[in-house]
Amino acid sequence: MNDERLSASPRMRGWCPGAWRPMATGDGLLVRVRPPLGRLTRARMLALCEAAETWGSGLIELTRRANLQLRGVSEAGWPELMAFLVEHGLAAPDAEGERRPALMLAPDWREGDATVEAARRLERRLADWPALPDKWGLALDAGPVPVLADVPADLRLERSREGGLMVRADGRDLGTPVADAEAAVALMTRLAHWFVDQGGLLAGRMRRFEMPLPEWAEADTEPAAAPETSDHAAGLTPGPHPHGRVVGLPFGRAPASALRSLFSAEGITGVRVTPWRCLLLEGEGANPNTKDSAPDDGLIHDARDPRLAMDACPGAPFCAQASVATLGLATSLANALAERSREPSGTPATGRLHVSGCAKGCARSGPAEVCLTGRDGRHDLILNGCADDAPVATGLGEADAIEYLETRDALRL
Repeated sequence: MNDERLSASPRMRGWCPGAWRPMATGDGLLVRVRPPLGRLTRARMLALCEAAETWGSGLIELTRRANLQLRGVSEAGWPELMAFLVEHGLAAPDAEGERRPALMLAPDWREGDATVEAARRLERRLADWPALPDKWGLALDAGPVPVLADVPADLRLERSREGGLMVRADGRDLGTPVADAEAAVALMTRLAHWFVDQGGLLAGRMRRFEMPLPEWAEADTEPAAAPETSDHAAGLTPGPHPHGRVVGLPFGRAPASALRSLFSAEGITGVRVTPWRCLLLEGEGANPNTKDSAPDDGLIHDARDPRLAMDACPGAPFCAQASVATLGLATSLANALAERSREPSGTPATGRLHVSGCAKGCARSGPAEVCLTGRDGRHDLILNGCADDAPVATGLGEADAIEYLETRDALRL
């Protein structure tokens, strides 16, 4: 087996771990799996649960880029894990396949629509694309309205305001109209080569590449308007869905045992991953028959759960970059938000609350109404900003942070 697992520094920004190149973290190697077309069959999901418990810590995480990852893998166990992942179709057969740009699909795609047609055409052509930066990705978002507008991607397939297809380079307000999915893939391929040929590798991402687009990709078409908020867009909050049912993962993580129990139900055929820390279960067996049958499994089955309005990274000791634990504080804050919502005048949280172990802000790159950032073992408080913005208070312990937010009514968001 070609061993490339630690060929890049785990502290290096701009590098995304994978299965063939896992990242060293505070609790072992982090191994990331890209579900093909953003979907796993029931059998593959159960195999991933087995892998997490056999070679990892037993946790499965769902990332902001709609990938699944295992934590706590040892270097000694990694070769066996890779053989298992390849055998079950959970990893490319070699490292070269993993270097291709990631495809993120709007989760509610249907067979035959432009989103999945473009994805399948891209899968056949990506082997001929030039080498691109690790974080490069493609968003295939050709439903009636874009739902991936705030998800990082370098090229986007979207609908125009008039309803036609268009390709938009990230960072540009306008896109280039195309006739169909085949034309979209051809244009994306040409733009990827143009990006490399014109020196885009130095910029790293399309958004940071300021060179004007070529004449043959003139951007003159306005995209369809996105929803007012893209968090849990297109109705992908816990509960029934036309494809089955949506289930949330608290702070993007869940024990493999809970997921195995979930997917053991008859009639569940597969799962689609989302960038909103929710899973879309497919099949008639996905929906419980009664309101009381939702399992007490630690997953999120209620669309009013305050954890859906929160972002928290693993924190210490799971991440070597973090100087504070995050999950305990995030859980305490979620409980406080839930308590507030149960008051006679209370309402569910509508803003975002972000708990970050360090200033990198891996769980959320955008601003949040309330952000707590770890620094030197304590917490900085940022309001309406990102994890690395200027704080309004510093040196807070967990109890201090909760009291500070409660006394200033910030927990109402």
